[in-house]
Amino acid sequence: MSSSVKPTKKAPAKKPGSKKTVVAKVPVKRVVAKKVPAKKVPPKKVVAKKVPAKKASAKKAVKKSAKKPTTLSAAQKNAVAKKIAEAKAKAAATIKSQKERGQKQKAAAKEKAQLVKAKAVATVKAKKERDAKAKVALKEREVQRKAREKAAAEAKKQREIDAKRKAIENEKMRKIREVERRNQEELKRQERRDAEERKKREAIEKKMHSKPYGDNPEFLEELRLLLLATRADTNVDIAVMDSEADEMLVDRERLEYDDEDGSSVASDIQRDQKKDLASLLRLKVDEIDVALSRIADGSYGRCDECYESIGKERLRAQLPVFMCVACRASV
Repeated sequence: MSSSVKPTKKAPAKKPGSKKTVVAKVPVKRVVAKKVPAKKVPPKKVVAKKVPAKKASAKKAVKKSAKKPTTLSAAQKNAVAKKIAEAKAKAAATIKSQKERGQKQKAAAKEKAQLVKAKAVATVKAKKERDAKAKVALKEREVQRKAREKAAAEAKKQREIDAKRKAIENEKMRKIREVERRNQEELKRQERRDAEERKKREAIEKKMHSKPYGDNPEFLEELRLLLLATRADTNVDIAVMDSEADEMLVDRERLEYDDEDGSSVASDIQRDQKKDLASLLRLKVDEIDVALSRIADGSYGRCDECYESIGKERLRAQLPVFMCVACRASV
């Protein structure tokens, strides 16, 4: 009985081998599921390869356990068979659980792959949408930029046109103002010239009607007496010249019969000279009469050219006189 008990104790030791195989294989599946992408390495291959290895190990363990007890009783055989059946059931359950877990992992991997794929598709779609939106936004920005540049160019061109037109208008207004200013200056100059001319005319008119020695009647009386005396002397000279000319005329008639030495021609010349001198003296008498009339109205002593007063010495020295020394020299 003791010998039969010992094999029963050794037989369950084979079970941890099957457990070890299960424990050792599960992490490998997990690692493969984590590392390998869903598209490239499907989880079916991993499960298919690993499960037969487990079955083989379980069968070997059962064979070993079956070979070892050679001298077992019926009860021990039943217990061993029971244990073997339990081990097989447990291995089958383990395999089934592994299959289920593999299927679950496969489904999870497939679902994860689908999620990754969907996420990738969504990411690509979102990226495309973003790219499309960015492209549309970029296009809109480009259109807006071109519109802004066009508007800025048109505004700049319009500003240049406005500035040019304003400059032309300013230049036109400046020229108009310059013409008006020149006209005003010319008008003022003309007014000044007219005023000066008017003043000159007024001064000349005033001088023309001036009486240089009107406030000195004694001097005018002195000049009048001198003019009268000069007039009387001039009349005497005129009478003398006329009488001498008449005498020469009588003498010429007498000498016409005796003209061998040409004395009649010389007599005619002398007679003409005396006549001319008498004419000049008559003109002087007329000038003395004019001077006397001016003395009567007080205007004698005024120059007929510049209307300035003639010096007293000149008025006394030359009788009559109607021009100052400066105007006489310029004639």
